This record gives sequence, C-alpha cells and structure tokens, in this order.
Amino acid sequence: DVVETQEHYKSRWRSIWIMYLTMFLSSVGFSIVIMSVWPYLQKIDPTADASFLGWIIASYSIGQMVASPLFGFWSNYRPRREPLVVSTAISVAANCLYAYVHVPHSHNKYYMLTARALVGFGAGNVAVVRSYIAGATSLTERTSAMANTSACQAVGFILGPVFQTCFTLIGEEGVTWKLIRLQLNMYTTPVLFGAVLGVINIILIFAIFREHRVDDMGRQCKSINVEGEESDVLDQNAEGNVDHVAVVAINFLFFVILFVFAVFETIATPLTMDMYSWTRKEAVFYNGIILSVVGIESVVVFMVVKTLSKKTGERAILHGGLLIVLVGFFILLPWGKKLPNIQWEEIKNNSIPRTTPTEMLTPFWSLQATQLPSNHTVEPVGCPVTQSWCLNTPMIYLAQYLSSDILIGLGYPVCNVMSYTLYSKILGPKPQGVYMGWLTASGSGARILGPVFVSQIYTHLGPRWAFSLICGVVVVSLLILEIVYKRLIAFSVRYGRMQE
Repeated sequence: DVVETQEHYKSRWRSIWIMYLTMFLSSVGFSIVIMSVWPYLQKIDPTADASFLGWIIASYSIGQMVASPLFGFWSNYRPRREPLVVSTAISVAANCLYAYVHVPHSHNKYYMLTARALVGFGAGNVAVVRSYIAGATSLTERTSAMANTSACQAVGFILGPVFQTCFTLIGEEGVTWKLIRLQLNMYTTPVLFGAVLGVINIILIFAIFREHRVDDMGRQCKSINVEGEESDVLDQNAEGNVDHVAVVAINFLFFVILFVFAVFETIATPLTMDMYSWTRKEAVFYNGIILSVVGIESVVVFMVVKTLSKKTGERAILHGGLLIVLVGFFILLPWGKKLPNIQWEEIKNNSIPRTTPTEMLTPFWSLQATQLPSNHTVEPVGCPVTQSWCLNTPMIYLAQYLSSDILIGLGYPVCNVMSYTLYSKILGPKPQGVYMGWLTASGSGARILGPVFVSQIYTHLGPRWAFSLICGVVVVSLLILEIVYKRLIAFSVRYGRMQE
C-alpha cells in the first residue's frame, strides 16, 4: 500500500466520471424508445399483439440478467476496458438493428425482440461499472459515489422519454435514405441517437478511463485488472472470507426493492384508468407527469442521502427506506365505501364498444360534447366488468394514489443506494465483478416478475389483494433485515482493520 498521489487521485476520479456516463447512457438506452415501442411494433408487423409487446419490454431485462454475471466475471480477471467496450459496442449494434427492423418482409416483430434483448445484454455492463466504483473508492467515498451512480441512472430514465418526445417532431414518415434503406423518423432516430452516444462513450473509455484501485482507507493499491500484473496480487487487507449470509440477504432485499418498484411502475396506468375513469391518453399523459416528478424526487433523494448516511449509517437508512415503501403501499389499500365507476359494456346494438385509432387520440370530453351518430362509439372508461372485483372493491382515492407516489418515490431511491453501498462494503477488497453481476441480475429478474405479478394478481383479484401481498413481502424483507442487521458491516470492520 502506498499513499495516493495527486495525479492518481485525479485520474481515478476522471475514470469514475466515465463510469457515471456509462451508467447514464445504459438507462437512456432503455427508456428512449419505451413510449414508442407499441406504435412502431404495430406499424412494422400487424401480427404482433399486446402480449408480444410484453415480451419485447421484458427482453431488455432478460438480456441484462443473463449478461451481468458474465461481464462481471470477465471484469474480475481482465482489464475492465474490455467488457465495457464490448458491451457498449453490442448496444450500438443492437440500436442500429432496431432502426432496420422495418426492412425484412416478414417476422419483423422477432427482429425487434432480438434488438431489445441485445440492448439489454449490452446494459449488463452496469455490473462492471459498480464493481469498478466499489474498488476505486474508499469507505468514506463509497456512499457518495454509489449515490451519484444511481442518480445518473435515474436521470437517464427521466431524459430518455424527453429525447423521444423531441424526436416525435420528425413525424412517422420522416426522411428515407434509399441508398442504405435507412428511415429517419420518430421511431428510428432515437435509437440512432443512442448509438451515436454509445460510440462517444467507447471513445471516452479508450481516451480517459484507467484502472485504479484503493483500499478501504483510500490508500493506492495494485489492481489485478491491469495487464502484466499477476492475478493473485492482492494486498493483505483482502485476507478473510466474505460473509455470504449478508451477501444473500442483500440480494434478496434488492430483489424485493426492484420488484415493488416494477409493480408500482406497471400498475400506474391500469389502476388510474380503473379508479378514475381516465382514458388511455389521459392515463399515459398524467402518469408520465407523475413518474417524471417521482424521478426528479429520486435524484434529490440521491443527493441528500449522501450527507445523511454519514450521520446515521447505511443500515439505518435502508431500514427507514423500507418502512417508507411499506407505508406507501399500505396507503394504497382500498379503505372507503365508494365503488369505482363501472365501465359500460353496450351501446344500443348490445356490442362491446370498439375504438378507432383516430378516436383513441381524441380527448374523451371532446367526444362527449359532440353529437355522435347512433352507431358511433367512444372509448369505454371506468373499471371493466370483466374484472369481477370492480363490483365490490372500494375505489382508491386520488389523494391516496398521489400520497403513495410521493412516499414510494422517497423510499425506493434510499433503498436502492443503500443496497449497493452496503453490498460493496461487505465484499471489501475482493474482486466484485461476479457479485455485482448477481446483484444486477436479481434486479433484472425483479423487473421481469413485477409486470407478471400485476397482470395476474391485480387483474384477477384486485388492488386489495395485490397491495396486501406487496405489504407482506416488504414486511418479510424488514424481518430479514433485522435478523442480519449486525452482519451488514464493512469487510475491514468485520476483521478489525477499521472501526465502524
């Protein structure tokens, strides 16, 4: 161990900032097309239905879940620049594929599915990013660095749809470059923009990123990821075994945290349409605003938690974050007596109303105010009778819903940052690539199962069962946290090399 030089310190933090950028671009790659996937899918392949859309959305998380441990393992034994460049190049190629999914004459939906799965596979590099940051920061720097990483990820999720909205000005037809059969329109331009950002990221990784490692006290150490170094070069602080009980516990807690947030994101649109008789357009618009506000709230929380953790410690903040999430979902339970408006089933000809694409874009109140022909229908609103619980489950008031949004938007980022921070500290000086890969895979698995949970439990049993089960899962996670509370300490503290 040697005292860190000023030059090493500057180079180390420049490299960490490149990791922040990589995390930001990874989340932009997911969110920049999320609003336009469905209309683009309908345009290129009319045979695709809503269930196939679900597979396309899930394919990103599946790809990331598979890739995270692989890239993590790679980064444990080779220079991290290798998996970072390869993963980013895969994302760039996948985005280009997405821009060309309209070209084949058949099976277009499967090309889109492949493209999104490969984008997710490339996003498996977040395990490499977090393992690098864990190894390149001291214990006192760790929470702040992890919070900044999560904040960059959150900002990427927020700005992705903003970029998408700007590109809608190009229109559905856009401009066609016939020589290379490239269409620049509102569906393809965002992914090509993402590809350009990926190329810039690769250039910056080559130009600026360097391998660095410091111990828990901030002293400069040799890194096993530098070419020419022996793979068994580790300082004495690496001696000792990782507490695998604590590792498994954090993986479970992280799964729960990502699972409940995936449920929260997924359930927003159907819940508000059922409870408040919002049209599809209103639900997408209003929930888009709400989720944007929650995203901004999360970024603020990421910044505040860096200071707060120095006073209370990460374990206490994680405990508090889970309690806030529990209260947020408890508030969502139906308490009143008023039932939601029931969606009507028939208009004159006793048929289920159907809506043309043009009508879908017309505000509901505008259609109501118009003299319609006797055979003309509007979009049905309210809680559908096909969901039998609509007839006997009290409605969730708008104040409940908004209060829950605020609380979950407060608790989720707290739990997210503390999970990563505690995890990296528990692992200590050991190579963290594979471990971070499993943690990322846990989160990806949760994001896959969350929408499945909503589609089954909420649709068939209603919000009372859905939110009660979520509350139960959070209570179990709190009990597990209590059981392992004393084990969630830094590696150096566990072996008496530092005081807590």
